[in-house]
Amino acid sequence: MENVPKVKAGIVAVSRDCFPIELSRKRRDNVIAACKTKKIALGKIDTVVENENDVLKAFKELADNEVNALIVYLGNFGPEGPSTMLAQMFGGPCMFVAAAEESGKDLYQGRGDAYCGLLSASYSAGLRNIYPYLPEYPVGTAEEVADMINEFIPVARVLLGISRLKIFSFGPRPHDFLTCHAPIKPLFDMGIEVMENSELDLYELFMKSEKHSDIPVVVQEMQKELGGGNKMPGILEKLARYEIVLKEFMEKNIGASSYGIFANKCWPAFQTSFGFVPCYVNSRFAARGIPIACEADIYGALSEYMLTCATAFPATLLDINNTVPYDMYEESKKQVKNYKPHDLFMGFHCGNTAACLLNDPTMKYQLIMHRMLEPGKDPDITRGTLEGSIRSGEATIFRFQSTAEGELKAYVANGEVLNINPKTFGGTGIFAIPEMGRFYRHVLLEHHFPHHTGAGFRYAGKVLFSVCNMLGVEVFFNQPAGMLYPTENPFK
Repeated sequence: MENVPKVKAGIVAVSRDCFPIELSRKRRDNVIAACKTKKIALGKIDTVVENENDVLKAFKELADNEVNALIVYLGNFGPEGPSTMLAQMFGGPCMFVAAAEESGKDLYQGRGDAYCGLLSASYSAGLRNIYPYLPEYPVGTAEEVADMINEFIPVARVLLGISRLKIFSFGPRPHDFLTCHAPIKPLFDMGIEVMENSELDLYELFMKSEKHSDIPVVVQEMQKELGGGNKMPGILEKLARYEIVLKEFMEKNIGASSYGIFANKCWPAFQTSFGFVPCYVNSRFAARGIPIACEADIYGALSEYMLTCATAFPATLLDINNTVPYDMYEESKKQVKNYKPHDLFMGFHCGNTAACLLNDPTMKYQLIMHRMLEPGKDPDITRGTLEGSIRSGEATIFRFQSTAEGELKAYVANGEVLNINPKTFGGTGIFAIPEMGRFYRHVLLEHHFPHHTGAGFRYAGKVLFSVCNMLGVEVFFNQPAGMLYPTENPFK
């Protein structure tokens, strides 16, 4: 997938000088061997850090090996100062983990006390304002630590992605969607660049693209992808021009950043000016790891991208749109399983979801816009959506958002898309989230989250919860039955 960081993890063992250095070295090599067995790529840094001079040596090794995700491994108690100094100098995603004792037969010369040492390292990290990734139980055998490293890699991928990210926006955020308006200064505080542009800039580039030599190639790609779902072939040339314009704009303007995403105005003047709806192009970019959020939703684009990095799989942006009628619920009892009616909702958007995520993806027109812009006429300027029911399977909903006061917050919940026909238009799926009704009331409504949610199609709750914690962002989750929200009325 394009536009997503490649994580190159490296492990540095640390050793307190009053403990045998060989203990840390041997245990580090055992972790590397366990990772190899589990097919987890992990680079070995030869230097074992005992003091500040070792920090400089290890840091050089990390740079020479192009490591971008650091595992600080306490094979024994470890020196908390040099350990956290290395993490501070490294500056990128960092994980602290400690070795468990290996055998009750060797607790005189072979005891490492890393369980204790991690407490000191954690305190020292706080002194240096470092927030490393700590697994839920960050002490283990070589095999257990290998599994922890495997869980750290997607966390590192998200952090690396947003640290070198640029968000391109075209058009003002719509007045009718005030919830898409949010202060962008918190993004700059995180190191994310934002480049806002006028729709006229985009229109000018589009008008100049009429004879672009790549148009036939992109049209052919679209025809191949759509296959029998190509119900609006006459619109493909304009869509291809739009895709080329966005691609070249990103390449020319990525600047010092490494990754780019978009948040673009898409209606209603878009249709009357450009002569199509951009949804299908948005879906194609999402499939490459370059989300294009609808309605100039900057934080929606970021939420989509974080899901993409977390899962290494395309995500989409959906409205948390409508309830599932009771008659549909009753007639789908087998597919609904143990979910309650209020656990379900329909996720919908016009047609921006990647073809690989849809059953029978089909090029159509935007029904709501057609009602408004072309009443009583055959679809013309409202063509360009990619419709289909969203494929069943694992799902995560996630939103990363700024409040009106500039405070970052987020929510995340794991669930699934059910194998039920939504019986409606657009790119739509029936989502099941445990205790969604309570989550909707006490998190989404009460904390003023917008109607757009990022939707990923792998479980990513654990990864994104950890990412938000490392960023110091309050993150809400769907609390299970019996666990009350702070404002939930206990008197049912």
